[in-house]
Amino acid sequence: MVKQSIFGRMAQLAKANINALLDQAEDPQKMLDQMVRDYTNNIAEAESAVAQTIGNLRMLQDDYNEDIKNAQDWGNKALAASRKADEFRSAGNAADAQKFDNLAKVALQRQISSENEARAAEPNIASQTEVVDRLKTGLDQMKNKLNQLTSKRNELVARSKTAAAQSQVHDA
Repeated sequence: MVKQSIFGRMAQLAKANINALLDQAEDPQKMLDQMVRDYTNNIAEAESAVAQTIGNLRMLQDDYNEDIKNAQDWGNKALAASRKADEFRSAGNAADAQKFDNLAKVALQRQISSENEARAAEPNIASQTEVVDRLKTGLDQMKNKLNQLTSKRNELVARSKTAAAQSQVHDA
């Protein structure tokens, strides 16, 4: 029985010494500061990813707007060529009327092509917009967590300093 209590006390003393060494090695404030720095770096990386995704979305939207503008331009050109063909036909010039009818057909084909490209881009724009919204929401949540972590760190550091001050008062 005496041996157990001696070994038990030795084990307890060893644990206490190990914990004391760990407490000295692990400064809680430094660990919390590192956590805040790591989280801040993660937020910076997330912000970069969001910015890149927004840039990609803007490029898609620019391409879409260009396709819509091209479709309108080709539609206007087709209409102008068709009117010119009608003028030549009215004047009895069938050969020139046929040339402008052919130009109108080409312009209509290009208008349809531009409209199809715009239509094909719409699902990509919608999904990319959804991704950007989710990323922004996630980034906001990360920033809120960082604020909570920073507040908790400040609270724990203040408690630690209070405990250390109280310990010094009791030791004195």
